[in-house]
Amino acid sequence: MSDTGTNPVTLVDLLDRLAEPADPGPVSMVPQTWGWIALAILFAFGLAAILVRLLRRYRANAYRREALAELTDIAENPADIACLLRRTALAAFPRQDVAALTGPSWIDFLTRTGRDCTFDGNAAEALLGAPYRATPQPSPELTVLAERWIRTHRREVPA
Repeated sequence: MSDTGTNPVTLVDLLDRLAEPADPGPVSMVPQTWGWIALAILFAFGLAAILVRLLRRYRANAYRREALAELTDIAENPADIACLLRRTALAAFPRQDVAALTGPSWIDFLTRTGRDCTFDGNAAEALLGAPYRATPQPSPELTVLAERWIRTHRREVPA
């Protein structure tokens, strides 16, 4: 291809004739559709619901934190541990389910409601007998079980 009397037109000549395109305008970071705004609102509500739930759980477990703090002050005294477990159970469960429990039924209740807490042997004997002894013997096993029960007890799901 050539013009009559002029230089032939080459690909390089054609490329040189191209004009540079203008720079695009800045991209807005604001969502342009309502869907993104709705998604942001749903996310904010979901986050608020999670925070409210965490706050309620924190407040509901205040008795656990208080009981654990008191357990560290007791220093393995079985009589005080028995009293602390009773008060903690009364704070966590309905009074009519806990207040009348004594002896083996109290031990069974603690074992049933605690996760991996089996109150038996020396721990059960110390827990049941300590409030009635003048000088109860320290029981490290009972202290460990009491701490585990305070941390892990849950209400029973009715069958």
